[in-house]
Amino acid sequence: MRKKENLKWTLLFLGPSVLILLIFKIVPMGYALIMSLSRYELRNLGFIGLKNYVRVFSDPSFLQSLGNTFWYVIISVPLTLALSLFVAELLNRKLKGQDIFRITYFLPYITSLVAVAAIWKVFYDPTDGVFNYLITEVFKASPQKWLSEHRGIFQMLFDPHGKVLKGFFGGPSLALFSIIIMTTWKVAGYQIIILLAGLKNIPKQYYEASWIDGASKWKQFTNITFPLLSPSLYYLITTSVIFSFQVFGPIYIMTGYEDGGSPAGTTLVTAFYMYKKAFRDMELGYSAAMAFVMFIIILIITVVQRKIAEKKVVYQ
Repeated sequence: MRKKENLKWTLLFLGPSVLILLIFKIVPMGYALIMSLSRYELRNLGFIGLKNYVRVFSDPSFLQSLGNTFWYVIISVPLTLALSLFVAELLNRKLKGQDIFRITYFLPYITSLVAVAAIWKVFYDPTDGVFNYLITEVFKASPQKWLSEHRGIFQMLFDPHGKVLKGFFGGPSLALFSIIIMTTWKVAGYQIIILLAGLKNIPKQYYEASWIDGASKWKQFTNITFPLLSPSLYYLITTSVIFSFQVFGPIYIMTGYEDGGSPAGTTLVTAFYMYKKAFRDMELGYSAAMAFVMFIIILIITVVQRKIAEKKVVYQ
């Protein structure tokens, strides 16, 4: 009788959430799976088996977008995390006007992505942009094309003529790297808050004891701060990787609808390519197949991350 009563209350409280999840998540995912196995182009419908999936892995544009997406994740996740950790460490110390600094760093995160991307696009303007003005007038260097440069940043730095570092190995294009810088500035505020909360939870006695034992600041960071901050870092790495694989807004706003992915497809990420195929070319089935391929990739990476990182997470 007691178990039935508990079950009734459990269903009462969980029922609405499960219903919403079922309607807005599970059912659409199931329908998308059916679409991915069909020729779903509004006019031409019909089951075609795995042809969409075969086409995905032979589509040069998809493979290029996947490579661009991987570069975006590989660079943006560590860069944002490193910057956020550095700023969080500074804000964790006793500084005058500390609250003002915290608000200042968090403001970009709560600002509209459309507004931020539009403003940064103006900053990147090759003729009248702020960044080229600083480069030419302050640092006396050559101006850059920024969002119009298709060459990879590694190629520009180490192989200007592109004889060795080509394609994927040339690194992300300067255009994509410019977008990464913008998103890093935009997202860092959220990560700073999470890391700052983690730093506040580390007992000061650990640092005092290590200081008495003669430990340097670096030793304190590697042996106390980093291990005890690992739960926050694990959470941020996992979520950042997932969200970075789904990047769409900055690409859409800063490269445009018609020219999205320019220059030469070097900013074409998978989420934007899926969008173009679904809503411009009306190949909904093919787009759904790409979505499930990305789902499997993200799932595998997340599982591997969990297997590797979970063992190294230190809980107090």
